[in-house]
Amino acid sequence: MGDINLLAVILAALAFFVVGMVWYGALFGKVWQREAGLSEEQMAGGNMPLIFGLCFLFELLIALTLGHQFARSDPSTLGIMMISTGYAIGLMIPATGINYLFQRRSGKLFAIDAGHFLFGMAAMGAVFVWFS
Repeated sequence: MGDINLLAVILAALAFFVVGMVWYGALFGKVWQREAGLSEEQMAGGNMPLIFGLCFLFELLIALTLGHQFARSDPSTLGIMMISTGYAIGLMIPATGINYLFQRRSGKLFAIDAGHFLFGMAAMGAVFVWFS
């Protein structure tokens, strides 16, 4: 069992955050906004420092969980990517899907958010691979 690499944890969270910036900005920002039912006024009225700060803290928690998993199991490069994307495919995306079913959210919104989780977790995994 090894120690958690805190630098890798921080950089992995940052990688997920950057994926989100691109994902919900240039790639799918307007479609996501429409599917989420958010007006321009609602988007402008949010406390963005708080939203971004909490988002990064949640991503840091996810990265810390991955870092702990990797420190305990010392997986191969392939194993790191399988675990990282497996968290997205096996936990995060299904949990989102369950919520969206009961909230009557669109399949398009689900696909956008599920893709964010998958690519964000792959980015986290890539950072951990880099440090392995």
